[in-house]
Amino acid sequence: MFSNSKVYIDSSPIHGKGLFARTFIPSGAVIANVRGEPALEDSHHVLWVNGNNGWLVKCELRYINHSERPNAVFYDTLEVCALRDIWPGEEITHNYSTGENV
Repeated sequence: MFSNSKVYIDSSPIHGKGLFARTFIPSGAVIANVRGEPALEDSHHVLWVNGNNGWLVKCELRYINHSERPNAVFYDTLEVCALRDIWPGEEITHNYSTGENV
C-alpha cells in the first residue's frame, strides 16, 4: 500500500489508471517525493530530470497522467507539487510533452 494519505489510485478517464487526490491539496503543497532508482534508458515510468538524468519511478507517482493543463509539476528535487488547488477526487496530472521540470 501507499504511505501517502493525500492520494489514491483509480481508473482514469485519461488513460488506464491515474492518481487522484484523497484530500484537498492547496496550491504549492508537496504532494509526495518520487521514490525509485536511477535509469539509463527510457521506458515506462521513467522521469527525465534535467534532460539527462533518468529516474525510474517506483511509487504511486508513476500513475500521474499527462494533461495539457496540468495541476501538478515534478521538480528537479524529485518533489511533486500542486500548481493550483486540487480538490478531493480530482485526477493529478503533469504536462509530459513540455519535458520541462522546474
